[in-house]
Amino acid sequence: MGTGAVTSNITGVASAAEETGSAASEVLGAASELSRQSEHLAAEVGRFLATVRAA
Repeated sequence: MGTGAVTSNITGVASAAEETGSAASEVLGAASELSRQSEHLAAEVGRFLATVRAA
């Protein structure tokens, strides 16, 4: 394997690592948003159940 091929492989690995990091960041953002929405939904359900119990 020549130095050109090694350099190409290293460049490919670096690019793949960068893409993986970007994807991981997007997943973290989506998970954070899902957590926020879940907390909001739990609060809404709690208020709904309190209203039903009071009726």
